[in-house]
Amino acid sequence: MRVLVTGAKGQLGRDVMDELEARGLEGIGVDIEEMDITDGEACKTVITEAKPDAVIHCAAYTAVDAAEDNLELCRKINGEGTRNIAKVCKALDIKMMYISTDYVFDGGGQRPWEPDDHREPLNVYGLTKYEGEIGVEQNLQKYFIVRIAWVFGLNGKNFIKTMLRLGREKGCVSVVDDQIGSPTYTYDLARLLVDMIQTEQYGRYHATNEGLCSWYEFACEIFKQAGMDEVKVTPVDSKEFAAKARRPGNSRMSKEKLTEKGFGRLPSWQDALSRYLADLKSRGMM
Repeated sequence: MRVLVTGAKGQLGRDVMDELEARGLEGIGVDIEEMDITDGEACKTVITEAKPDAVIHCAAYTAVDAAEDNLELCRKINGEGTRNIAKVCKALDIKMMYISTDYVFDGGGQRPWEPDDHREPLNVYGLTKYEGEIGVEQNLQKYFIVRIAWVFGLNGKNFIKTMLRLGREKGCVSVVDDQIGSPTYTYDLARLLVDMIQTEQYGRYHATNEGLCSWYEFACEIFKQAGMDEVKVTPVDSKEFAAKARRPGNSRMSKEKLTEKGFGRLPSWQDALSRYLADLKSRGMM
């Protein structure tokens, strides 16, 4: 099987490429240098010449606060770029997987979001990812939309790396405790995505590591597992943090559909964190 992966240099894209290789599947990795997703003709040329059996679309504009001042750029990448890829996949009759986000929901309530719940984004980033979902759904029948949240991996920036740095530099951190969700380890997620892309169990899915926590609880566990108990972690209300983009208070997402369709659920977020920290340490990254 040949799989073209967009955003192949990113946090998730790299792990997807590694997982494809580990399975003996052919991964064709492209980033902006190889294929500008905002250029419809470039997408048509690159994907057609690559002759993949499927596309896993990881590339995205993900700077949530910056997106508030860059609607058109964010829309061009997340909305129009995704639609460009979907149109090519339709023309070539190949399956497509689009990596989306919990930010397509309004973040209200306390029950877990179901894959087919009403979408009403809170911010520009969520709006453009929602537009990407619509672009996929309007053009394809052979598609997976996989929503993820609170992502961390070896490549790029993430909450864990930020906490470790601030803990070392300042010895104390203040972290919001009124936003609830589930972290997602890109290594675990990549394995699931490669499982899924080899099937025809199309539709919308949610995929995060098991278990719930607040960002405050996540931070506490990070320092505990990293042996940095001396770091003081103070819980605060999200209103105390000045951010341009509104964040969802409720990022709980139901993963029951994974079970229903025969896919394995990801390990607990605490287990994922333990393995991630061990990997960072082995690579001299902490």
